[in-house]
Amino acid sequence: MPRAEVGTPKYLANKMKSKGLQRLRWYCQVCEKQCRDENGFKCHAQSEAHLRQMLVVGENAGRHIADFSSQFQHDFVQLLSRRYNTKRVRVNQVYQEFIQDKNHLHMNATRWVTLTEFAKHLGRSGIARVDETEKGWFIAWIDSSPKALAKQEASMKKDRATRDDEQRERTLIAEQIERAKLEKEASDEGSASPPAGEGLKRDEGAEKIVLSFSAKPAATSDTTATAAPTGLKPTAMKFGVNPLKANPLKRPNVFKSAAPVKSESLEGGSENDRKRPAPMSAAERLIMEEQERKRRRMDRESVA
Repeated sequence: MPRAEVGTPKYLANKMKSKGLQRLRWYCQVCEKQCRDENGFKCHAQSEAHLRQMLVVGENAGRHIADFSSQFQHDFVQLLSRRYNTKRVRVNQVYQEFIQDKNHLHMNATRWVTLTEFAKHLGRSGIARVDETEKGWFIAWIDSSPKALAKQEASMKKDRATRDDEQRERTLIAEQIERAKLEKEASDEGSASPPAGEGLKRDEGAEKIVLSFSAKPAATSDTTATAAPTGLKPTAMKFGVNPLKANPLKRPNVFKSAAPVKSESLEGGSENDRKRPAPMSAAERLIMEEQERKRRRMDRESVA
């Protein structure tokens, strides 16, 4: 039966029926014809055109299968590199996008029976990295172009230089630490130990000196203090007052330090019976000083 002419209703009907993807098993790659059902594929296989084409392919079947396989691999890798680049993706996802083209080269014409075998072949060839997981087979394209190789080499050199710099810095730091340790050990060994501080020492034969920070009482009119010509007179130290805690800037109380004037001894009394009068208060002393000034002023006026 002759084919329907282009533009005829029969031609349009056939096109509408063959719209979209058909079954892969009913596709003849030699004749590049897609059959709609099993009966149609059987009729096509018995047709004269198909038998003539098969005789041509049968003369050198290996070469034709190799050509189909290389073309299929080229188209598949081209789609993988352009669509996903070096991204890791499922193999079945890439294949579904590949067969969306109705005129693509079908896998039944290649030497690979299943998609898994084709993915393993890509992994063995070094074209892509393939790994199997629970979700299926995954593939990632390996960019082996000269530009990518040059870029990868430059990146490796940069990383190597960075590692070399870090290693060099670590080595320098280690050398500085070792040098500092050696210098410290040498300085510790070479430096002499400082002499021990000598405290105050007192000679055994030296005269004992007693210090007193209390006010010295005034001497009486009838007694005179005599000091030894060859030594210092020891003075009694008050143990109730700490001399180290005394404030040298504190001025003594003149009223307390002033010695009271002894009254004249009574007639017929001995020197041991003499008693000191009670000390005067500040107000009494001021009154006495004022009276003494008035008396002197009156004496001066009387003389004049």
